[in-house]
Amino acid sequence: MTIPKQRRQHGFYRIAAVSPKVVVADPAANAAETIATMDAVVQQSNPDLILFPELGLSAYTCGDLFATQTLLDASLDALRAIATHSYSCDAAIVVGLPLRVGTSVMNVAALVRGGFIRGLVPKTFLPNYREFYEARHFQAASANDPETVRIDGNDIPFGTDLLFQDDAATLGVEICEDLWVPVPPSSYAALAGANVIANLSASNELIGKAQWRRDLVVSQSGRLLSAYAYSSAGGGESTSDLVFGGHCLIAENGALIGESRRIGDTDDEDLPVQTQLIRDVDLQRLDHDRRVVGSFDDFQSSLPRPYRTVDVALAGSGRKQGPSVASPQSEKLNERGDKEHDQADANRLLRRVDPHPFVPDDLSKREERCGEILAIQTAGLVKRLQQLPADLPLTIGISGGLDSTLALLVAVSAVDQLKRDRKVIDAIIMPGFGTTQHTNDSATQLVEGLGVTSESIDIRPLALRTFLDIGHSPLGLEIDASTEIDDLQSRLQKVDANATDLKFENVQARLRTMLLMSRGFVLGTGDLSEQALGWSTYNGDHMSMYNVNASVPKTLVRYLVQYAADHRYRSTLHETLHRIADTPISPELLPPTEDGEIRQNTEASIGPYELHDFFLYHFVRGGCDVAKMCFLAGQTDFDLPHSAEVIETTAKTFVRRFFQNQFKRNCVPDGPKIGSVSLSPRGDWRMPADASSAAFRD
Repeated sequence: MTIPKQRRQHGFYRIAAVSPKVVVADPAANAAETIATMDAVVQQSNPDLILFPELGLSAYTCGDLFATQTLLDASLDALRAIATHSYSCDAAIVVGLPLRVGTSVMNVAALVRGGFIRGLVPKTFLPNYREFYEARHFQAASANDPETVRIDGNDIPFGTDLLFQDDAATLGVEICEDLWVPVPPSSYAALAGANVIANLSASNELIGKAQWRRDLVVSQSGRLLSAYAYSSAGGGESTSDLVFGGHCLIAENGALIGESRRIGDTDDEDLPVQTQLIRDVDLQRLDHDRRVVGSFDDFQSSLPRPYRTVDVALAGSGRKQGPSVASPQSEKLNERGDKEHDQADANRLLRRVDPHPFVPDDLSKREERCGEILAIQTAGLVKRLQQLPADLPLTIGISGGLDSTLALLVAVSAVDQLKRDRKVIDAIIMPGFGTTQHTNDSATQLVEGLGVTSESIDIRPLALRTFLDIGHSPLGLEIDASTEIDDLQSRLQKVDANATDLKFENVQARLRTMLLMSRGFVLGTGDLSEQALGWSTYNGDHMSMYNVNASVPKTLVRYLVQYAADHRYRSTLHETLHRIADTPISPELLPPTEDGEIRQNTEASIGPYELHDFFLYHFVRGGCDVAKMCFLAGQTDFDLPHSAEVIETTAKTFVRRFFQNQFKRNCVPDGPKIGSVSLSPRGDWRMPADASSAAFRD
């Protein structure tokens, strides 16, 4: 089988962490089980790497049998069998065994591929406390270890300074206890270039230990900006006082992307005999994150010694030259491998691609996130207001839409914290030619319910005067000094639904900003998604004196308003806030339909915000181009399915608008950063306003 090109093209590396059934002190049986597991996993998912547990060829719980020649010879024979069988499978295989090195026995991880043993990595730290007695049986790795070990006439690279290069993946290996010490060997391996860490383990189950183990794996992947795969011994090892659970984990840069069942799971009715976990890790994203975090390489000087790299990548034909021996199992595998997988299945990622990277799926986590965000927004505004006269009006334009509602709720929270009268908030409703009765009513109910100072200013007369002054015909309609507002409104609503007029929209947006700026300290309302797309009028709604929504993406704004409705205003504004949350997203700058309904639907113009926020996250956080963003979107279960055409069109729109509108982001007001993605030009995102998007679109 060959690795699907599309998955590899976009930097995904498939890892299988498995914990098969083990027979204590029977390496031949364990080799057979390992080979059968290899075949099954390869047939199932065609991984790049298969990771087995610590001392899996002999079993971890052999005790003083580790000193016997019989067990050591049988374990080496088991390794030979697995190496030979690896010729028939494309994956790199990492297994554990006891190995004679000089006069000592060492706890070793072996990487085999293409019929060969490619390298051996010994365990550095041997636990010798409580239930562990490894120092009784093994010699720990040290600077005195040989650089090679001779097996069957071949000098096999040996040492803790080995890295294994598999195209874009650079693999480092450590064993169990190595992770639990203050400075794990994987820390040095990552500094030397490893972006995937494999840990062969035999970690027994105790109350609470699974969470500790999980935290270690996740946190180490975050510190190393790497992928971290962990495979632990399973129930076949359980003996005497110890129970092993077969816990397999895969993490990527501080996030757990999968874990297996294990003995000890409370919802397991039957004990798992063997466990496995298969996931794709994103090497391109990891490389991007390391480039962004400039301090990652600052510790290069702390490396104890240079690292050696062993190239284990397969040749273009799928295999490097090696033994031609094929077992019956490998012949069967080759027959299956000759059949092409269905392309959609072959390229389907084995990891969850979050459709809403800014919005947690779990309700309790989402509500926790919303509460935290509102607190951050409020704290930022409180600090700014403390620097201003207490009686200076806090001015905000209220449209009856999501963004201005969220900003007003934050303003009320900040004023309440400062123990100031809510009347200091000057909420201005400014209906224009595109305002509907629905949103105007929502705005009125909102400001009245919150008890702030409010006023409604019809901007249409000012807009008409401006159109006359600049000689503009709104939406192509003739106007003069005798034109009446109501007559113009009626004529505008009869204009073709597809008619556009950017100047008509911008005049209204800038008039609203002028009115606000002339009254007090203006609180901005535009959100992160609008900044990314430039969906604002330059020096209109684009500008304010402080913007509490600057780092809040559109897909999250609705949930924040709903959270406020359900948790803070349940007895007063619950219905109004949910009404606002359910209103279609629109700037309402073009006239409504003749029956008064919203005509200008933002998502109908530029594409779904669900997709734009998805692309924003993967472009800024992952450095993705259009091809990879579309590939990821195709792996995602959105609330409503999007066709490949819609995904591609929206992705191109996103990149085009993102590059075209950097000039607007270069001069946005201050606003609190609330997440990992922000577009503030004062640190989070800097790019030239005249940069070309061609390379990113192609």
